[in-house]
Amino acid sequence: MAEYQKVEYRIGKDGKITETVIGASGAACTSTTSEIENALGEVETQELLPEYYEGDDNLTGTEQQSLKQK
Repeated sequence: MAEYQKVEYRIGKDGKITETVIGASGAACTSTTSEIENALGEVETQELLPEYYEGDDNLTGTEQQSLKQK
């Protein structure tokens, strides 16, 4: 059964996009968003939250990234 993951995007007044992945942990955080990140532009910064390191057993992880538009 596929796991449910939510991706939240916030676009700042300066055009910077912040991406947050909810419902994934470990590598699932980054693989969930890799294709859309390529379409949006270059990843400027990446902050992996503690849930990223907890493994696949925990499904409450989040990840935030800032993207620079192409």
